[in-house]
Amino acid sequence: MRRGFFANVAVLMTALALLATACSRGGDEGQNGGGGQATSLLDTVKERGTLKCGVNETVAGFGFLNPESGEIEGFDIEFCKAIAAAVLGDAGAHELVPVSAEERFSALAAGNYDVLVRNTTWTSSRDGAEGVAFAHVNFYDGQGMMVAADSDAESITDLDGSSICVTTGTTTELNLADYAAANDITLEPVTFEENPQLQEAFLAGRCDGWTSDSSQLAGLRSQWPESEGGPEALKILDEIISKEPLAPAVVDGDSRWLDAVNWVVIGLLAAEELGVDQGNVADMAANPPNPAVTNLLGAEVEDEETGTAAPFDSGLGLDPDFLVSAISAVGNYGEIFERTIGPDTPLGLERGLNALWTDGGLQYPPPIR
Repeated sequence: MRRGFFANVAVLMTALALLATACSRGGDEGQNGGGGQATSLLDTVKERGTLKCGVNETVAGFGFLNPESGEIEGFDIEFCKAIAAAVLGDAGAHELVPVSAEERFSALAAGNYDVLVRNTTWTSSRDGAEGVAFAHVNFYDGQGMMVAADSDAESITDLDGSSICVTTGTTTELNLADYAAANDITLEPVTFEENPQLQEAFLAGRCDGWTSDSSQLAGLRSQWPESEGGPEALKILDEIISKEPLAPAVVDGDSRWLDAVNWVVIGLLAAEELGVDQGNVADMAANPPNPAVTNLLGAEVEDEETGTAAPFDSGLGLDPDFLVSAISAVGNYGEIFERTIGPDTPLGLERGLNALWTDGGLQYPPPIR
């Protein structure tokens, strides 16, 4: 999801915020005129001892405030924990900062949190105009449409002339407008910043449909009030109208911090590919079955010429066994998926595009070596 258009004033404000943030954080190495290596946010997080994550708290399965536990839980939250474990050695050393779709990039630029892990689509304008850098995609999604179960609509074109609930400050707005124009139909957007407001509008009959990422619609449907008919009161149309690669994001210009976040995501995927999980990671680290697992887990390897042993180190500024900490805390990618949004959860999502490349999906982790 992204903003559709950017006014010149908004771009200028974002640029000034990014400049101020870079100055306060010390900028990026290699961009300080050669006067010594600048401090990366990676160093700042280590010194602080706490990772701050910008998150959603209104999307079941991904980032949702559990009313019973009072905790924000979900797929994205597990990645925040994994990054904390990898960087700080403690998955609990994190702070969750709820943020709206409208404010997420300005808040990131202002330094309100260190990493945005909030169902955010990687787009060119966000890489450019918003000054955001994206890590490896952790969820491939696409925009869909949800309607009442008794609706006659079987396709989005059947909603011609209807009002559609949509979150403001997202790619969803632009995608909806593009789809309507391409199909020569009228779809009137009803916009709010947060899902609870949209739900009220939908229940009040102000919207005939609700469009968002398909995964988000599945989460909303799974939590639909029983007093309003529960999940069975809604249906999600089969049609997908966009590509939505969702990924963690950081402020552009700090390559050391981006690398750290990026390789945590990649490492969790590589762990699944190599059969390393939460239950066997300790044994695998002590007795790696092959060089790929040795590198993944930063296990020590004896040099036959010198007789000394040392772990593989990628030079990322993290402990060689950073993925041992992350996997021990949250499991590999597949375990996170199954536990939070998989077929046996209320969302009931299949892996689909998010299966490993070896299973016909798009998740293809680069090698750790």
